[in-house]
Amino acid sequence: MPTGQATNPTVVVNDLSNRAFLEQYARVGRVGLSGGDTLVDKAICRAERHLDVEQHWGAWSHAFLCEGERADGHQWVLESDLQFHRKHIHLGVQENRITKYFDEKMYPTLAVLDFGLTEAQVALLLREGLELVATRARYSLRELVGTFIALRRPELRGQENLLSRDRSLFCSAFVQHLFRKAGLDLAPGVNDKNTTPEDISRTLVPHITYRLQREPVVTDKLVKLNRRLQRNVRARLRLLKRRVGSH
Repeated sequence: MPTGQATNPTVVVNDLSNRAFLEQYARVGRVGLSGGDTLVDKAICRAERHLDVEQHWGAWSHAFLCEGERADGHQWVLESDLQFHRKHIHLGVQENRITKYFDEKMYPTLAVLDFGLTEAQVALLLREGLELVATRARYSLRELVGTFIALRRPELRGQENLLSRDRSLFCSAFVQHLFRKAGLDLAPGVNDKNTTPEDISRTLVPHITYRLQREPVVTDKLVKLNRRLQRNVRARLRLLKRRVGSH
């Protein structure tokens, strides 16, 4: 099967809530991507601008593996994340109900990638992911900083993360690690621990992307242009009022 970009269509989905989108598309073995609204999310998207020729920020700050529906009737995900609960902090590989992504303010953008995996490949992904949950693999902010450094120096991307730690994987490194175990390389030439969510979104491995889009994407340049136009309009109105008042 060809692996060029033309073989990887994107299906844009409109007018769905996060919940409806995920309940329809987040099937077992698929990869989820989200763009969050926290400072860490924004820092990741900003760092990913080095992957773009025009230096546009990345769209994705987190990646996870869809685990499917469990005995409790809920869909679950496997992910490496930072979870902050009352009097409890969980940093590392974990299982969570997909309901955490129903919050549209916290997760304004979502996508699901379907690689058309076999049952054997899906079983391997889940087995490897659960092993990392059981052995408490950590989420390392230190390694995330190492990835930021590698994004600025492309020659480092294929090498070991400069700030690598044993038994640590941040979100997209976790997904890349699992897929390489299943014989699929989502970002050839990039070390597991230097792999970003944006790398996964751009993979050439054949897949279909389902992307939730509620409104047209507004770039930083358009936002700045709009603000400049508004300032010019206000300035012209003030000038016109002074001229009218002087007559």
